[in-house]
Amino acid sequence: MSAETGSPRLEVASEPFASAAPSSMPYPAGSSLESLRVDLHAAWAVPAEAVERHEGLVAASPPPAERSPEQRAEIATACDEARAQRVRFMDEHADAVYDVLTGGRTAHPRIAELVEAAAAEFPGLVPTAGQLAGERARAQAGKEGQEIDQGIFLRGVLRSPVAGAHLMDAMLRPTPEALERLPEFGRTGLLEMESVRLERRDGVAYLTMCRDDRLNAEDEQQVDDMETAVDLALLDPDVRVGLLRGGEMSHPRYRGRRVFSAGINLKKLHAGEISLVGFLLRRELGYISKIVRGLRAGPGGAWHRPLIDKPWVAAVDGFAIGGGAQLLLVFDHVIAASDAYLSLPAAQEGIIPGAGNLRLGRCAGPRISRQVILGGRRIWASEPDARCLVDEVVEPGEVGAAAERIVRRLQGPAVVTNRRMLNLAEEPPEEFRRYMAEFALQQALRIYGEDVLDKVGRFARPAGRGPS
Repeated sequence: MSAETGSPRLEVASEPFASAAPSSMPYPAGSSLESLRVDLHAAWAVPAEAVERHEGLVAASPPPAERSPEQRAEIATACDEARAQRVRFMDEHADAVYDVLTGGRTAHPRIAELVEAAAAEFPGLVPTAGQLAGERARAQAGKEGQEIDQGIFLRGVLRSPVAGAHLMDAMLRPTPEALERLPEFGRTGLLEMESVRLERRDGVAYLTMCRDDRLNAEDEQQVDDMETAVDLALLDPDVRVGLLRGGEMSHPRYRGRRVFSAGINLKKLHAGEISLVGFLLRRELGYISKIVRGLRAGPGGAWHRPLIDKPWVAAVDGFAIGGGAQLLLVFDHVIAASDAYLSLPAAQEGIIPGAGNLRLGRCAGPRISRQVILGGRRIWASEPDARCLVDEVVEPGEVGAAAERIVRRLQGPAVVTNRRMLNLAEEPPEEFRRYMAEFALQQALRIYGEDVLDKVGRFARPAGRGPS
C-alpha cells in the first residue's frame, strides 16, 4: 500500500512507542535521575510546608458550605500561598520533574497516569487518588477545588517545549482499550459501545454518537468511547475516511430525530462527575488531537509516516452545541441540515469552550468568534455566516446522501498528505501546546468559579442538557 492511499498495515506491539520528542536531557551532563530526584525533593521541601499548612487547616475545618467567614478567609489565604509555591516550583523545575516521573522520558504516561505519579513522588504537589475520590463523591459546589492543583502542575509541564511536547506525543498513542479491541474490530468491522457505535463499510468508518436519552450530551464515558472509536478507525488499514454523525434520539423532545450533540452534560457537571483530567483535558489532548494530527504509529509504522492520519467528515442534524460545535472546527468537511444550528455557550456557563477560542477565530474571524463565544450567538446553517463553519448545507432528509458523496471524494490519493500540511500550517503543534498549557489552569479555575457553581447548582433537567 502506498503512503498516500491509506494506512500502512501495523504490527501493533505492547512495548513503548517511538517518541517524536527530543531525547536530550534538560539537566547537567553526568547527573543521574536518582541525583536529580534528590535535588528535586530538597527543592520541594519549602513548598511542601505551605501545602501542609493549608491541608491542616482544611482537615480541622467543617465542609466548605458549613465554614464561617473567618474560616473561609483563613483557608483561602493558606490555599493561595500553597498554590503560589506550586507555581514557582513548576516554573523552575518542570522538565526535571517530568524526567523523574517518566524515567528520563523513556516512559509515556497519559495525563491521568502522570498526575498519579506526581502525587506519589512529590506529596502535596497534586492531589492523591484518595483525595480525588473523596472530592468526586461530593457535588461540585461542595469540593475543595483540588483539581486546580492538577491544573497548576499540567500548566507547568505543557509550558515546556521538551516535557510538553513529550506529553502531547504520549496522548497521541492508542489507548489500551483500542489495542485490545482491534483484532475483533478488524474481523467484524463493528463495535457497539455505550455511547458510540462504530461500523466499517467500504473503506469508511461510521461513528454514530448514540446517547439517545440525553441528546449526546458529553461525559467521561463518551470521551472514553470516542477515543476508542477514533483509535480503531485510524489503526484499521481498511478504513480510509471517518464519518461522525449523531443517532436518533429517544429524548421526549426529539424522539425519532437525529441530533449531533448538546455539548457538556451539565447534570454530570453539577454532580461533580466532569473532571479536569478525565474529561476536559483528555478530550482535547486525546481523541480530538488524534483527529487533527493522527495516531502515533508503533514499531511497524513507516519511517516516512510516524503518524497515521485520515480525513474526517461530520454530518450535523438538529444542533451542535458547545463541545459539539468545537468538534466541527477540526473536521475536513462539515455537512449540516438546513434547520440545524451551532453555538458555543461556554462563556455563559462560565467555562472555556475547549480549544474553541484557538480555532473559531481562524475559521470565522475575530468578530464572529467573539459574538459566538462571548455573546452566546447561535449560527443557523441557513445563515450566510455559517459558510465559515459549514461546507455544505442540505435539506434535512438529504444529510446522509450528502455525507456518502463526500466520503467518496475524500478517499483520493493526495487527500491525506494535503490535509496533513493544511493542519500543520493552520495549527502548529507548538501553538496548540502553548494554548493547552494556559487552558489547563484557567479551565480548572473556571469550573470552581462561584458563578459556575451557582449555575450548575440550579441545573435541574433530568437528562443532560437540551438546546438553550
